[in-house]
Amino acid sequence: MQFVSANPSVVRSIKQRVLLNAWLRVLRKPKPLPAISDFQPDGIADELADMMGFDVEHQGEAARFLITQEGSRLTATYGNDHIAPEQRTNRYLDDAIGLDGYALVLPCYRECLARRRPTYSITRVEDPDGKEVSYERLLLPFGEGDNVTQIVGSYKTISIEGSFKVDNLMGIRKVEPTRIVNAVIDLELARRPAGVRACDDIVESN
Repeated sequence: MQFVSANPSVVRSIKQRVLLNAWLRVLRKPKPLPAISDFQPDGIADELADMMGFDVEHQGEAARFLITQEGSRLTATYGNDHIAPEQRTNRYLDDAIGLDGYALVLPCYRECLARRRPTYSITRVEDPDGKEVSYERLLLPFGEGDNVTQIVGSYKTISIEGSFKVDNLMGIRKVEPTRIVNAVIDLELARRPAGVRACDDIVESN
């Protein structure tokens, strides 16, 4: 799967752009990665339903992603809302979404590890009624030294056809998902000048 280099403007969602800007604020040279303890985006409490957190175990092809936080809307999106909340964390991503689903998303996570930069993807899927939905995934890497040790993910769904059914959206296979964007955000990552707020960078929306 081919990923292209992009600048932050590739991200469509306002909320995801705010998260990306918060990541950029704590990216400090010469360190290749920001520390997750420094990551304090505005309005994070309102976004947790659409977010996941992972601890990265091992590196390269042996890497696995241990879920440390799982948003409630994501649980519904993957058809896992029958699982008790206390059982949704401390399990691996491949176990949580199944091998078929994991095979589709794994390149995004591996690219994030290998490049040590945010990855952004848009996948076109259909809901149970056949409405076309865009599933937007932003992965933000954190760590110490050269290794990514945590990933924070934001996941947004939108349809130009209006309201749609989110339940088991990513588990449905009436039509195979189509990836329409695969990007590594590694261009124009210079630190923002002092006094410039994250919201000042937002020029696009859903």
